[in-house]
Amino acid sequence: MEDQLIYWVWLNSIPGFGSTKCGQLLNLFEHPKNIWYATEAELSKVPFLNSKGIKLLRDGKFREDAARYLKVAKEQKINIITIRDENYPYYLKNIYDPPIILYVRGNILKNEKCIAVVGARRATYYGSKMAESLSYALAGVGLTVVSGMARGIDTYAHKGAKEAGRTIGVLGCGTDIAYPPENKGLITEVTKKGAIISEYPPGTPPVSSNFPARNRIISGMSIGVVVIEAGERSGSLITAEFALEQGREVFAVPGNINSLNSKGTNKLIKDGAKIVTSVEDILEELINYGITDTVTKSSEKTYDESLFKGLSSEERRLVECLKLEPLHIDELAKKSGFNVNVVGSLLVMLELKGVVDQIPGKIFRIKD
Repeated sequence: MEDQLIYWVWLNSIPGFGSTKCGQLLNLFEHPKNIWYATEAELSKVPFLNSKGIKLLRDGKFREDAARYLKVAKEQKINIITIRDENYPYYLKNIYDPPIILYVRGNILKNEKCIAVVGARRATYYGSKMAESLSYALAGVGLTVVSGMARGIDTYAHKGAKEAGRTIGVLGCGTDIAYPPENKGLITEVTKKGAIISEYPPGTPPVSSNFPARNRIISGMSIGVVVIEAGERSGSLITAEFALEQGREVFAVPGNINSLNSKGTNKLIKDGAKIVTSVEDILEELINYGITDTVTKSSEKTYDESLFKGLSSEERRLVECLKLEPLHIDELAKKSGFNVNVVGSLLVMLELKGVVDQIPGKIFRIKD
């Protein structure tokens, strides 16, 4: 198979040949190897190819580039999955313009169910904590959380998800490039808890024009998209638009009506997106996607009651709240009815008793 990959890498990397045109060529020639060896006369019969396109296909430079990309991928242990591979994401394969190959660091699981969590780069404290806690809960019931590894909401989505399960970061650059730079460590962790993927070959810089195309992959490989904070012209709204075009579910977390970061999400809700106030709001919409068992696991998770023996009535109240999902300390105070300072003191006692533990961002959960 490895000797066949050069044809796929070559076709995918020709400038001006997007995934739609590559797909059309594959429909005509069946395999990129046949396009590689096609004569000028054969290529001239293709109705959507002009003289410039034919010249690009026959330019030896791009064949040399493909060999170089393959070499780098092998050296850096970057896997290459073609659209014909059985592990290619099922939902992504069925969008209008799926990438013909994916560069992958880490592992993509066959037929895994993914949910996208995206939002503003300049996230507020509220948005960051919502992204982290929701992603933790979604990953905890077996869904793979997909996001774009951008600053803000994306970063916190990956951070929350990796603590409970799998997460996939979709880049708008080569998978050998850490972008943004401060997420280099997070990218390494995500490759161990899921995957980092891109349709762009190694060495591709993070130019702005790559990101809208990247967004279609985020939504395309997911059964739904959760938007947490987005301005009126946010890239996250582009992802939501792709999701609607692709027939995916769209969810939005409501925000402060006076916040610019909430303009986009509140408009999504106004336009019909499912409002999200807890992870159950998301899961109950996904039953039609064959994850009934996942919802059951979330809503009916059982614990060894001996773990809670000897707790005070106040401690027990916090535990009952945490049985449903991990919560930020402020949200826990709201649901329990206790003052946040009281909640803080109770949580300290519960941690000492080995009943709960804390994950980054002051989010608490019942200890496994």
